[in-house]
Amino acid sequence: MPSLQFSFLIDRLSAFFILLVSVVSVAVAIYSVHYVEHGTHDGRKNLIVSFMNIFIASMVLVIASSTMFSFLFFWEIMALSSFLLVMTDFEKKETGKAGMFYFVMTQLSTVFLLFAFLFIYNATGTFDIQQIRASPLVTSVAFVFLFVGFGIKAGIIPFHKWLPYAHPASPSNISALMSGVMIKVAVYGLVRFVLLMPMELWWGILILVAGTVSAILGVIYALKEHDIKRLLAYHSIENIGIILIGFGLYVIFALSGLQAVATLALIGALFHTLNHAIFKSLLFMTSGSLVNATETRNIEDMGGLIKRMPYTALLFLVGAVSISALPPFNGFVSELMIFQAFFQSAFLGNPALEMLLIASLAVFALTSALAAACFVKAFGITFLALPRSEEAKKAKESPKLMLIGPAILASLCVALGVFSFQIFGILGFSFPIPNMLLIGSLLTGLFVFAWLGLRTTAMKKERIAETWGCGITSQNSKMEYTASGFSEPIVTILKSIFRTQKKSERTYFDNEKVIFKSGKAEIHLMKFFEERLYLPVANFVRKVSLIVNNLQRGDVDLHVAYAFATIVVFLLIIWWFA
Repeated sequence: MPSLQFSFLIDRLSAFFILLVSVVSVAVAIYSVHYVEHGTHDGRKNLIVSFMNIFIASMVLVIASSTMFSFLFFWEIMALSSFLLVMTDFEKKETGKAGMFYFVMTQLSTVFLLFAFLFIYNATGTFDIQQIRASPLVTSVAFVFLFVGFGIKAGIIPFHKWLPYAHPASPSNISALMSGVMIKVAVYGLVRFVLLMPMELWWGILILVAGTVSAILGVIYALKEHDIKRLLAYHSIENIGIILIGFGLYVIFALSGLQAVATLALIGALFHTLNHAIFKSLLFMTSGSLVNATETRNIEDMGGLIKRMPYTALLFLVGAVSISALPPFNGFVSELMIFQAFFQSAFLGNPALEMLLIASLAVFALTSALAAACFVKAFGITFLALPRSEEAKKAKESPKLMLIGPAILASLCVALGVFSFQIFGILGFSFPIPNMLLIGSLLTGLFVFAWLGLRTTAMKKERIAETWGCGITSQNSKMEYTASGFSEPIVTILKSIFRTQKKSERTYFDNEKVIFKSGKAEIHLMKFFEERLYLPVANFVRKVSLIVNNLQRGDVDLHVAYAFATIVVFLLIIWWFA
């Protein structure tokens, strides 16, 4: 059919996202050689590799597509191949639930995109992405469908619930591709279509608000997690929120006539897209190494791994520092660019809009601080102190290729941060970003100075002794600070969001309840979006389905009557409108 063509076009925007996919895919492919061979997926490694190749190819072809038909075709290939990869360990109950969540949400995303594309085609008569020219009403309706469709795939709140289920269930190399790359394809789609359509101010406000909410709630939910892969999944929601904040600022500033600031916000958002793809893939791969070595995803059962897996610990630390936006790594630069765009809000000349941006800025700053706190917990509980399980005691360093793949991305985290000033200069962007090379040199100098100071002032005679154990016993893993203990103050402060419920049981030696004998304390958190949004909708659909099912009991005459009634209704509708 002439209108349904596979057509491709690579411009600077699509080339940037193809570069992002390619860099991460190379690192993941190297990592996967030993991960698949030495993992727990024996007998399925050929399927994993095959579907992984299809998955990567489909993402590249989505980005390169220049027609909406081609875009949607490869979008669905991407969705189905990733679903099959999530279902690798299909016999596990957890995987089945994760697969169902992911399948339903990814198909819902496709439905919204299909509606948007058909709506645009009905108004323009073409599926050519570059020829989107329509009235403001048509483009606004199309934008809503596109925002929801791409938002589901990107994992923005409240469409995020598939991420915390799908990532822990899927192999870690696939989690790296899904979180690091696939959700960025959704970002590409949103940026591509919004830039081609006549933008409206409320689009930017919606994108900014959705990004702000996703960023803060993503990091808040990450703080309570002890499952290392689920923790990283929530941080993907947070960082997608940060990207949307930058893009929302671009739309607002561009429509307000502040083109230079708008460009700064857009480049900051795109740079953070690249940075997040790199450090999140790095973190998922190193977490996969930890899970393989310890046979658990619960960081409470790890500990002391820095001595047993020193190279993995170093690589994870680079990713943790990068995602925490600390200088001189790449995450710091992209977030700084978005902060600098925020600081120009005083030039908008719209008090209501300025107040919105100030509120979003405050939340954005809080998000950055909480992200750093979360990765202090993640790294400290996982790698420091003493092992808290037999598996952690027996853990060994990962094979060479499982270190080389993440090392490539870790090197890019450093290079894109330290040499960001030079990179943007080569690309022709003269933004007021600090020279990370200078900052890195200063930090290195301060570290060396502090180390020399400690060496010169230290006592010449050293006495080695065991750390005091409160006069009771020698040090053991039960005396360590736990992830639950680290998160508890924040969970308590944010109890209105978590719906925190604390339960404690105590027994005493005496009837007056003075001499304590034993006790147990628990903290229960409500899964708000699942319990208040997803499950009510699912239960409603289930009830309707049961009613429909009861109406269809295999009676042929009844089915003929249904068909006849339907035809009559449609004929009456056609007659009325004719």
